[in-house]
Amino acid sequence: MQLQPTDALLVIDVQNDFMPGGALAIPDGDAIVPLINTLAKKFDHVILTQDWHPAQHISFATTHPNKNPFEVIKVPYGPQTLWPEHVLQHTEGAAFHPALHIPHAELILRKGFRRHIDSYSAFLENDHHTPTGLAGYLRERNLTRLFLCGLAYDFCVRYSAIDGHKLGFETIVIEDATRPVNLPNTVAETNTALATNRIARILSKEFNT
Repeated sequence: MQLQPTDALLVIDVQNDFMPGGALAIPDGDAIVPLINTLAKKFDHVILTQDWHPAQHISFATTHPNKNPFEVIKVPYGPQTLWPEHVLQHTEGAAFHPALHIPHAELILRKGFRRHIDSYSAFLENDHHTPTGLAGYLRERNLTRLFLCGLAYDFCVRYSAIDGHKLGFETIVIEDATRPVNLPNTVAETNTALATNRIARILSKEFNT
């Protein structure tokens, strides 16, 4: 695959709490960090996202009496999966994995910082209406094709790819540079959603060296 000047790599939430041993550990999440570093060297334009939750965030099971992590509740904007407390602002868990090394990254976009709404997508909060500002940034920079990697495949990567596609960007998921949370059916649902939206899933080896 030949890269173009209008391409960008979108690196989703490569943060300590999503790594093995973290508060919301994604199996094998740390294994993709060296690959992401290698991929990033191929891109002139790289954007990092950083989940950035305040205390008592709506997505935390502890915010809701008698609820447990991974239950799904109804909130004003629809269904919300409840999670263990994770990526709390200004904590080590919210920091990027120490081995992530992309010194030429041009933007760090923080999301999920509104207490009363979660944000999986890099483009829109979970109400599918409130923008993060990323689309405007990309348009002003004339970046039109996005390659996505990071964590987690079946949540933040999935929703970022779909929202980006719906907002007019070409979005491509680099599948071996992601890992899923892998709740019941979430990987299958993600595969179906990406296929329905005609979002390509590729492997890192498909890039020209």
